[in-house]
Amino acid sequence: MPQLNKLRTALPGGLGGDTAPPPSARLRTALTVFFALDGFLFAGWVVRIPAIKHQTGASPSTLGLALLGVSAGAVITMMLTGRLCRRYGSHAVTVACGVLLSLSIALPAQTHSVLALGLVLLLFGAAYGGMNVAANSAAVDLVTAMRRPVMPSFHAAFSLGGMVGAGLGGLVAGGLPPSTHLFALTGIGLLVTAVAGPALLRHRPATAVAAPMRRTSGTRERPQRMDGRARRIVILFGVIALCTAYGEGALAEWGALHLTQDLHANPGPAAAGYSLFALTMAIGRLTGTTLLERFGQTRTLVVGGTTAAAGMLLGALAPTLWLALLGFAVTGLGLANIFPVAVGRAGALAGPSGVAAASTLGYGGMLLGPPLIGFLADWFSLPVALTTVTLLAATAALLGYGARRATHT
Repeated sequence: MPQLNKLRTALPGGLGGDTAPPPSARLRTALTVFFALDGFLFAGWVVRIPAIKHQTGASPSTLGLALLGVSAGAVITMMLTGRLCRRYGSHAVTVACGVLLSLSIALPAQTHSVLALGLVLLLFGAAYGGMNVAANSAAVDLVTAMRRPVMPSFHAAFSLGGMVGAGLGGLVAGGLPPSTHLFALTGIGLLVTAVAGPALLRHRPATAVAAPMRRTSGTRERPQRMDGRARRIVILFGVIALCTAYGEGALAEWGALHLTQDLHANPGPAAAGYSLFALTMAIGRLTGTTLLERFGQTRTLVVGGTTAAAGMLLGALAPTLWLALLGFAVTGLGLANIFPVAVGRAGALAGPSGVAAASTLGYGGMLLGPPLIGFLADWFSLPVALTTVTLLAATAALLGYGARRATHT
């Protein structure tokens, strides 16, 4: 396996070699469950956006501003979450954010104005952003201990959770009001957190376990502050994450509306569009470790960005529902491994601070996306607005090629 794909070596121990305990299978399973829960709850919300748009009487542009609350809440809390992870541990913060995310998902369906919707989405976004940083920080620790680039497998769980959440939403969209559906998701989220949370809380993150060993062994501990080169690389991968998070957010928050409004799909098939996107993204991420080991980071980034650009061009401009769904599927395959590679690389360089910085930049794509697409949809049309996803996916491919010296691929 190429050295570049080993997201740093295992944490050093004393003179006898690596004394860090092997990662627990139960810990990896519990962390995978939280990634899946994150995707499940988020997808459960996005497939009900058309119904809540109707409930609040929002126009495309005002809906875009309300959706800005999700991304704004996420970005605002991400750097704070990095500090909380360093102080309390990424596992405890993941569990706390799981509880908050589960509680806040019921709130959008209780609103009847755009302003109220935007305010509750701010809270929902804060929980969502906090959980993303905390779970990714925990995953980076585990990946480092395992010495294998398995980060895509955690993000595959997020995509599978999103597929299940969107599929379930599609089944109930025709007969169940959003308030009942989202309240049920609150119960499911709290139950899953109660079951999987104790496994995370019983284990300290790998870096937390190894830190005292480094201090007592006389070896030099990795610096907590990023040097200039590391900061530049983290920013580079953060921008790559931004380009791809823009695409994920666009399909999550505008995909179903595009299928219903422009291609006259029923609520079920419209919800299935995001479910199909999440399915192909999950398939791509399940093969991500193999791709990274065989082809390296640069080729994975370049091919993924190019594929996503072509797929979204088809998804946005296709004249029929089935061609649009095919475009969504191809886009999911292309975007699958770009975000996990970018965040994983940033975390390998700078720990929770790197994850938080890259995630903040990455979810800046979601911060930019909803209002921009909403305004472009008002000025031109929603299909034209969605072609901006193609532009940014192509940009991610170019930046991924430009990062070849940083990744040595």
